[in-house]
Amino acid sequence: MRICLRRREFIAGLGGAAVAWPLAAGAQQGDRVRRIGVLMQYDENDPMAKTMVSAFTQALAGLGWTDGRNLRIDLRWSGGDINRIRALAAELVGLQPDIILANSTPATVALQRETRTIPIIFGGSDPVASGIVPRLDRPGGNITGFATFEASLGGKWLELLSEIAPGLKRAAIMFNPDTAPVSAHMLSFETAARSLKVVPITAPVHGDLEIETAMAESREAALSSCRMHSRSSIAQRSYRRRPETTYRLSIRYRRLPETAACSPTESTG
Repeated sequence: MRICLRRREFIAGLGGAAVAWPLAAGAQQGDRVRRIGVLMQYDENDPMAKTMVSAFTQALAGLGWTDGRNLRIDLRWSGGDINRIRALAAELVGLQPDIILANSTPATVALQRETRTIPIIFGGSDPVASGIVPRLDRPGGNITGFATFEASLGGKWLELLSEIAPGLKRAAIMFNPDTAPVSAHMLSFETAARSLKVVPITAPVHGDLEIETAMAESREAALSSCRMHSRSSIAQRSYRRRPETTYRLSIRYRRLPETAACSPTESTG
């Protein structure tokens, strides 16, 4: 869990530095208070999301930008609801900030639809595969950022599962297609599946009922079924409850082994 927290702090800190560059350039135009829009895919009560925001504001402060003094931060929480993400993107663009930070692929896509002029800094699972930018080293337009997940992780997740579940025959990758497409990870996932002689299964889900259905089907399909998901993959309305749902159901359905991009234990205990 501490590794995950440090990674998020690093991402938030890097985001703070990236956002500060255009602010510093704009500061030469006068002493007016600058404005940053921030669109978070998380629920506002998520403890790890709070860590990210704290690291972000601290990074800005370290560069001389303090909320309430020479900077105003308009922070919006979507709770993983794709419709709310789109509404908040339009709201933030309407405020005409100097720059906008988006912490997820869906948030970035929504903002990109709303503006082609306001600079956008993003962090997403695979911005190239998602069509946000043509390439990371030359993103072009009004948008730049970095990938938070490397494409080879799909295969790494499966390799890890094969280690904790010897004799693994079938593996399902669970994700919410509205908020976390897994196209970037599927090639490495399927390549690893062939190497490990595991049948790969895709399990798109949108909420608790579909999560439970997918897990019940995994149990019925084979004794060694398992599932994979990232913490952000299965988010929608009640963001924090999704990892708790999968954890609870994994116990109900014979403790199906699972791996995730980030452990839910900080909220489930």
